Amino acid sequence: MSAAPTTVDPYDITVRSNGLRRRRIVEKIFGVLAILSALLACGILVLVLGTVLHKGFSALNLSFFTKARPLYGEEGGIADALVGSAIIVGLAMLMAIPVAVLVAIYMSEYAGPRTSRGLRIVLDVLNGVPAIVVGIFVFGLLVVGHGQSAIYGAFALAILMLPMVSRATQEILEVVPQSLRHASLALGVTKWRTTWNIILPAAIGGILTGVVIAVARVAGETAPLLFTSSIAANQISTNVSEALPTLPVTIFVFSESPDPGEQAAAWAAALVLIAFVLVMNILAKLFAGRKRRQLEGS
Repeated sequence: MSAAPTTVDPYDITVRSNGLRRRRIVEKIFGVLAILSALLACGILVLVLGTVLHKGFSALNLSFFTKARPLYGEEGGIADALVGSAIIVGLAMLMAIPVAVLVAIYMSEYAGPRTSRGLRIVLDVLNGVPAIVVGIFVFGLLVVGHGQSAIYGAFALAILMLPMVSRATQEILEVVPQSLRHASLALGVTKWRTTWNIILPAAIGGILTGVVIAVARVAGETAPLLFTSSIAANQISTNVSEALPTLPVTIFVFSESPDPGEQAAAWAAALVLIAFVLVMNILAKLFAGRKRRQLEGS
């Protein structure tokens, strides 16, 4: 006995066809919007870079990098600001990186799930605190009664670096295969030796990526340094107990000056700062890509 032939409802076919056509239209609309958004972001970046390059390139010369800002006249450069920025950012790295890595190790290797989740929330909140708030905090805590100094500026930048480096390190530690931990512990190696000799070397690429990105961000921060290390002499100095000139603050001061020469120097200094941030981000991408290839190869 043969089965009865099935009938296809023409209305059902029409509804399905209309629904498929509608999804395709919506998909094309969102695809076009995504492309336009990407082009807008790239266009804004090109516009900013083009403007800074156009207005600042003419002021770049050898003396601009080797001379300090003079008290009078248009001749001078940003050598004092470059040295001051290098010292303050270097001190901030020394303050922030060890603490950040230890916090990440505790979250990943020792803390329970609830504690780790709570610390992650704390770090995310700290990462979202505006830089000017950090500057005011350090100003009220340390600067008032003691005066500005490079150490206080570095401490403010270290607070900004801490959550970024810690979260990046914690994320990369969780990517390290558990088999490495189990094999080491099975051989009788203590947990802290396992972490120091096996886990950290395996995650060093990701840690360096987080450090580079954090340095690229804090190197351009102006607000904390205005409160902690902005009253500085126009000379090259390495005395960290006193306020040192920095590149972001120098750009701010130059841009507010009525002198056309200093305004041109502000654009040139901004170009130098953008170039530094660009190089640091490229290095971060290289570190990240190298670590990804290593993990995929393993």
